[in-house]
Amino acid sequence: MSHPLPAALSSWSEAPRVRPINDATVRPEGRYVLCWLQQALRARDNPVIDAAIRLANDLGLPVLVYHGLREDYPYASDRFHRFILGASSDLAHECRERGIACVQHVDRADRREKGLVYRLAADSAAVMVEDQPTFVARWQSERVAGKIDRAALAVNAACLVPPAILGDDIGSTTAFRRRHQPLRRDWLLAEDLKPMVAAYDGPLPFISDRLDACSDADLDRFVASAAIDHALPLSPMLPAGREGALVMLERMMDEVLPTYATTRNDATQTIGASMLSPYLHFGVIGPREVMAAVEAAIAPVAGKEKFADELLTWREWFHYQARALPAPERYDRISEWARETLAAHAGDPRPEVETLDTLLHGETRDETWNACQRQFLIEGWMHNNLRMYWAKRIIAMTPDPETAWATACYLNDRLSLDGRDPSTYGNIAASFGGGAPGRDGSAVYGKVPTRSDGSTRHRPDGPAWLAAAATRPRPTLAVPDKLPTTLYLYGEPLI
Repeated sequence: MSHPLPAALSSWSEAPRVRPINDATVRPEGRYVLCWLQQALRARDNPVIDAAIRLANDLGLPVLVYHGLREDYPYASDRFHRFILGASSDLAHECRERGIACVQHVDRADRREKGLVYRLAADSAAVMVEDQPTFVARWQSERVAGKIDRAALAVNAACLVPPAILGDDIGSTTAFRRRHQPLRRDWLLAEDLKPMVAAYDGPLPFISDRLDACSDADLDRFVASAAIDHALPLSPMLPAGREGALVMLERMMDEVLPTYATTRNDATQTIGASMLSPYLHFGVIGPREVMAAVEAAIAPVAGKEKFADELLTWREWFHYQARALPAPERYDRISEWARETLAAHAGDPRPEVETLDTLLHGETRDETWNACQRQFLIEGWMHNNLRMYWAKRIIAMTPDPETAWATACYLNDRLSLDGRDPSTYGNIAASFGGGAPGRDGSAVYGKVPTRSDGSTRHRPDGPAWLAAAATRPRPTLAVPDKLPTTLYLYGEPLI
């Protein structure tokens, strides 16, 4: 049985974001309130840090922010490592500007540290973590919380509206929108909390890496020295860090929103996509800041409303769904009717089956699918209008529906900077069996609706765009002997 929230947090305007995840109490004799970040890598408008400040001010203690990066997280690669390190460097810089100490550790051959979260927690009054429903952040937080002897509090930093205030009975996107929409205005402004105690400068159980003092070349050297997948390169279109997020935010205001209502479905024009999803996934930017930019933009109301619906209805609906699932990346999350019809057709002839090698490298017999996959390979991102086609076609291109699901999650998680996320798992689930079933007249798919490539191929420049996109030079990657079926049971917590 978890303890109630400390009074400093229960009376806070953002209290619905916070929940205890163990039955330990706050230890006022601690040296600091520890804020352990895994994915919400921003210093401002970060409810996890704000909750830590709120509690620390009440206790007369400083806040200590910690972020660690290990080499053996699932699908560790140059692409992810450099994106994360860029965000972490800016996190440390902005924490210092905010008067908060931020300590970091990058695991490498000449600097190994184990159990740092536990060691830092031992000197804390309480530990704040992110309330993340997917990937390793979720179970790591729960495991650490279960082993420490002081309060662990999970804080939602990913959503505009805290999912906890919506109730647990919403069963459709329409019902979610109806309940969510009236609450949005109430959550658009964040309280500007200031630490009342000077930044922590006391003893630490390790020597912190000063990522805020690192140059880009220094960060590149960290990546080069790591025991990770060096074959998957950085994204040429998604620069790391806070500056990259702001560039994309400005681009959204100036280029995307003015025509968003009419161009968002045209995959041949990136002007219809904000490309903010990787920055939202890694918490470099939050939905409040994005919505403030939307409201300030000079753009038609229709475009603003449609973008807000994508960001706040669909993205937050997938987060809402994920929090109720034991492992949102598992096949059993898709609707029962879809699993039944796909199982009934599992023995159907599958003449379009491809090897994992041809799928991974976008070398299949389907030109449109290859164009989709090469966006993942090269940019680490895929246009939303292509994702449904990409995911649905995998069902016919693999030996059975379970393998199709595992393949879609594997390709998404290994390559995409917005993979391993409630939204991307939710989109894959929608492709496998979202909405109402169709007629049971389709081989392999049964009642699961199929999708054509007409929305791209039938555009005036569609065929030429697809031909060029499907043959772009791409990296060559190692192919696993066996597909992982879940990332949930991963191992010991991060450093």
